[in-house]
Amino acid sequence: MIFKEILDMMIEKDASDIFIRANGNIKGRVYSQIVTIDDTAISSDNVNKIIDKITRETDKERLRSQKGCEFTYWYKDFWRFRVGVFYQRGTPSLVVRKIDLRIPSFEELSLPPELLTKFCKERRGIIFLTGITGSGKSTTIASMIDYINNNFGRHIVTIEEPIEFTFEDKKSIINQREIGTDVWSYKDALKQFALHSPDVVYIGNIRDAETCHAALTIAQTGVLVFSTLHTVNAASTVERIINFFPSHQHNFVLNQLSFLLKGVFSQRLIPRCDRAGLVPAYESMVLSPSVSRLIRENKLWEIPKYIDSGDIYGMVSFQKSLLGLVESGKVSFENALAYADRKDELEMELRSRGKIQSQDEDL
Repeated sequence: MIFKEILDMMIEKDASDIFIRANGNIKGRVYSQIVTIDDTAISSDNVNKIIDKITRETDKERLRSQKGCEFTYWYKDFWRFRVGVFYQRGTPSLVVRKIDLRIPSFEELSLPPELLTKFCKERRGIIFLTGITGSGKSTTIASMIDYINNNFGRHIVTIEEPIEFTFEDKKSIINQREIGTDVWSYKDALKQFALHSPDVVYIGNIRDAETCHAALTIAQTGVLVFSTLHTVNAASTVERIINFFPSHQHNFVLNQLSFLLKGVFSQRLIPRCDRAGLVPAYESMVLSPSVSRLIRENKLWEIPKYIDSGDIYGMVSFQKSLLGLVESGKVSFENALAYADRKDELEMELRSRGKIQSQDEDL
């Protein structure tokens, strides 16, 4: 089986991801569920041939030295894929993610346009988009960059590994730098940022204290910074940032975040019950005076309470977002509970609103 045939099957099945493993059949992620795409076992030699055909020399070198690499692959001028190559049990594997070349609007993504527009209008500070792998962070970021590009005259610099969505200049000018191709590392790219006179910087992912410190330093200079973290909600995002640093620096970092962190937007993609597809549940934290104080005083456990009551600032908790999805008939209460942080509270609220029958009513 050749790689192009696999991509054709992926497109036909509307899979967001494909998993290719030596001596295994081909599986895909269709609306968050892993399903078998093709029953044919693919040999280790065949997987190696696919890898050899689609990788560049720089990718091959990274694969040899680091036992893994990541890159993008174009197909038929209409499709773009992010490919991750790695080894497991001594044999090669690939995970291929489909990237939509058309960048959707906030409304098309079922995301809150007023809040995300507010974030896009900021001129300085740092905003985090968070969620697990496959939660739609990259698409949301692309939509925000596209909004800025369409509405403001900014210089936008993206630093990605690899580049996913590509942009054409509109009102803004956008320079996209790929790690391993245009610059060797996030560290090198962030050291060079002052030479580029940016207004907006997108850092593909923050993975260590050095990159996090550089991002905060850039935000201090009057630049708007976007980045992503693999965290599950707003409070855990602040905690993750702090834990990048040794304990003796925590107070300093908390103080920086208390005025630099403009917001956290976390999302989860949930299977719909009204039709095929996924819909996002989200949590938004905005730097209100109360949230700023809680961060500065390291009272992170109190943040969820203020998000729950922060409607005036555009804050929404996962709890409230999930309730809205159930009440609108887009998500079943079973799936809402499965994706909730506070399952008992959500179940009680759904029962009080008549969305779940009590056991007594079933008898």
